[in-house]
Amino acid sequence: MRGTSAALQPPADATAPVRHPEAPAPGELLGAHYGQCFGCGGEQPHGLHLEARAGEGVSLTAEFTVKIAHQGAPGLAHGGILASALDEALGSLNWLLRTIAVTGRLETDFVRPVPVDAVLHLQAEVTAVAGRKIYATATGRIGGPDGPLAVRADALFIEVKVDHFIDHGRQEEIQAAMDDPDQFRRARAFEVNP
Repeated sequence: MRGTSAALQPPADATAPVRHPEAPAPGELLGAHYGQCFGCGGEQPHGLHLEARAGEGVSLTAEFTVKIAHQGAPGLAHGGILASALDEALGSLNWLLRTIAVTGRLETDFVRPVPVDAVLHLQAEVTAVAGRKIYATATGRIGGPDGPLAVRADALFIEVKVDHFIDHGRQEEIQAAMDDPDQFRRARAFEVNP
């Protein structure tokens, strides 16, 4: 039986997640939140290039292909890469809440090895919200949405303001993102989330 730590159990007063009315429509590609992101960015040559699509409610599907640069043991995905893929999929759920949030806790179970060249199909959903805390779960399957379970995770995200990144990020990258009108517009649009 799978156990989840108490930190990942929503409190009794948690509420069901509510999809933001301006969230991407089901089936719509969510796109990268930042071009240099290792998980979703297209500008990272060895990144995951994870592509996520909005699902129904506050859920999504995503996939990425395990490349040679992602291996740990010969011919197999590195466990940290698989955890990164789960974290990226779980974090992408925040687009559907139209909330900026960061990973507070991530618990990952590695069920079976994932070979190089395999496509990992991820499904993620927000399960509860309690104040600034967002609880979510995800699974990763090999070869298709109904393929064998390879990894799964439970996570806690904490809502933050865009200033969190401005205050803690490296100045050159922050300035480049702020100079990109699309990036700046998207980040500030989340600040008006009711």
